[in-house]
Amino acid sequence: MLVQEIEDSFGLQVCKKQSLVIERGLGVWVWDTAGEKYLDFTAGWGVTCLGHAHPLIVETISKQAALIIQNPNSGFTYSPARAELILELQKVLPDSLTRMFFANSGAEANDAALKLARKITGRSKVVSLHGSFHGRTLATLSVSGGPQNGARYLPRVPGQNFCLHNNGAELGDHVDDSVAAVILELVQGEGGVRAMDASFVKQVRALCDKHGCLMIIDEVQTGFCRTGRFFATDYYDVQPDILTMGKGIAGGLAFAALAMSEHVASAVELGDHGGTYCGNPLSCAVAAGVTRYLREHNIAAQVSGLGALAIEDLLELQQQFPDMIRQVRGRGLMLALELHSDDMVWPLTDLCQQKGLLVTPTRNAVVRLLPSLLLTEREWSIGVQRLASALSALQVDRASLAA
Repeated sequence: MLVQEIEDSFGLQVCKKQSLVIERGLGVWVWDTAGEKYLDFTAGWGVTCLGHAHPLIVETISKQAALIIQNPNSGFTYSPARAELILELQKVLPDSLTRMFFANSGAEANDAALKLARKITGRSKVVSLHGSFHGRTLATLSVSGGPQNGARYLPRVPGQNFCLHNNGAELGDHVDDSVAAVILELVQGEGGVRAMDASFVKQVRALCDKHGCLMIIDEVQTGFCRTGRFFATDYYDVQPDILTMGKGIAGGLAFAALAMSEHVASAVELGDHGGTYCGNPLSCAVAAGVTRYLREHNIAAQVSGLGALAIEDLLELQQQFPDMIRQVRGRGLMLALELHSDDMVWPLTDLCQQKGLLVTPTRNAVVRLLPSLLLTEREWSIGVQRLASALSALQVDRASLAA
């Protein structure tokens, strides 16, 4: 049977599929089983931050796998790889975050942060933002503010309150002494690459201090240089109580982490949390290598510079296709085109694929661009040309349908 037939026949169909079977990748390029070459501006939803098959990751996996992949009694035993990662993260995390725990995914890290916040404070309510997305577990879906999140799953975890991003008045109405935590993305991903105002983030911090609740910053998508800083928190003069990480942390391996302040960690007791893969040596070794590479090569500055160029080019596309593109948003290499209607998203995604470019279709009429952080200006230029060609084809298709 063909790959597509096997997946369609026996896989659980939970995602809309592109007719594309990817076999291998190198840098920002991937090849399908027919040998066709594509420029990848998805990075596996922002995961492959160093691109595909980066030598550092390949060599680290091989070296660590030859030593040990999973510790015996994993959480009960010490690990050189885990200790190395802790030291690397200490060099890049906000100063207030001194304690770390490792997990399998961003959703799991956020789930743990919410669970521990409720346990530590003895409160049940959580405040989140409309348009947010924090994962697909029942607890994280319950604090994800998109209309498609959580509503179909019963029972929904109670005690959630949502407010509009950058709306200080509404935030103040929701945060009180009954709230365990406020959780927010500093740049919403699924919400369409929408950044928080500095004044709003500082207000979150002030309200949490006033009412004794925890400030949880979800950096699953924004962390590890994606926005042009090592963490998006670096743009804001605040110190979170808990910060969650994932996606780019291990350059392609399924891995995540949460870090917390000493004050918060002091309230965590033995048995409060755990996990089979809580610091898997293989993933820890790769994450330590990726973190070190990003820091030593100052990738954040490189992303910041290319991100500024990217916004300029996308704004030119908006001027060229005003009937297609409503708005351009982005920070670093976390970029979004908001189209005029949601029914343009998948046609544009498919046309981009036909032109040899892979992009990320997103809710609310948004197409996201999340390329490798090692993208070159030449590769970006090729991508923009292919994106322009796809937009032109979509414009022609829509005109012919309207005729």
